[in-house]
Amino acid sequence: MRRIRVRLLAYTVSGERLVAGAARLTLSRKPAEKLFSMEDSEVSEWVRELVRRSHGSPLEHSTYTFLVEGCSRVCTHQLVRHRIASYSQQSLRYSEGILRDAAFKASQRLGLNCPEKPGEGAAKREAYRCYSESLAEAARAAEAGEEWAVEVARLGFVFPPGLKAVGVYASQVLRAASGYYDLLSRGVKREDARYLIPMSVRTRIVVTMNARELLESFLQLRMCTRAQWEIRRVAWLIWEELVKVHPEIFKYAGPRCVFMENRVRGSPVSLNDYLEGSEGFTIPYCPELVPNKAIKQCLRSARNAIH
Repeated sequence: MRRIRVRLLAYTVSGERLVAGAARLTLSRKPAEKLFSMEDSEVSEWVRELVRRSHGSPLEHSTYTFLVEGCSRVCTHQLVRHRIASYSQQSLRYSEGILRDAAFKASQRLGLNCPEKPGEGAAKREAYRCYSESLAEAARAAEAGEEWAVEVARLGFVFPPGLKAVGVYASQVLRAASGYYDLLSRGVKREDARYLIPMSVRTRIVVTMNARELLESFLQLRMCTRAQWEIRRVAWLIWEELVKVHPEIFKYAGPRCVFMENRVRGSPVSLNDYLEGSEGFTIPYCPELVPNKAIKQCLRSARNAIH
């Protein structure tokens, strides 16, 4: 079964020191070479002060590039709403390879012997016809409750967690994929046939954001329980990657409740301190109007998205 995966491809290696130095520069007349020369403890202090005072501009100097795979286009449509970022996404016209994997797997199970690759000319249309028939048969099998057909559907499509009518859902997406290949077998262009492909089709995307956009916008909104489950999972996976390389910056990241709480404290507290219960919340309500006594459990529920 394919799962949502996040990988950190590149980042500003000296990002924490760069951010701390840029913050220091705004308040000092010292020469630049002295501003960026500091002990690790000083870096930590400057970053903490940035978070406490909401001084965001120095954070923009550190950038991070991620590969997100296995999510749906429902998820990436939410992701690209974050405009202070750069994106490169797999074209839906070329998501056909993902669907072909599912079609080929179905054909093997059914003994239809579709080619692994469609080939050229007349052979291509015959291959598409075979894919369409295989997926149509798999759709009928899924609706009848056959697990192999459901697993075929999972190869190409994201399944919402907690979905009860799994067989019916699998049947519907497989029928749509079958219709897509039927159109291709009739000579319809891929750019037109793709209109039949459901939004749950798996995709992949490369995204680059700076630390400020991550801390003050993306992670705040998308790590929250009010975020849709898939983008929330992506956000928590991204956070896990970030704290591996720049813990001094991203230990303070979290949903809006964490961001808001850290603004009213004398000194900000890490997300793990809130999750583990060593620190509590003092704000009467979070920005989503969750009352104080329920914020801790709400935060832990949000964390469960990672699983």
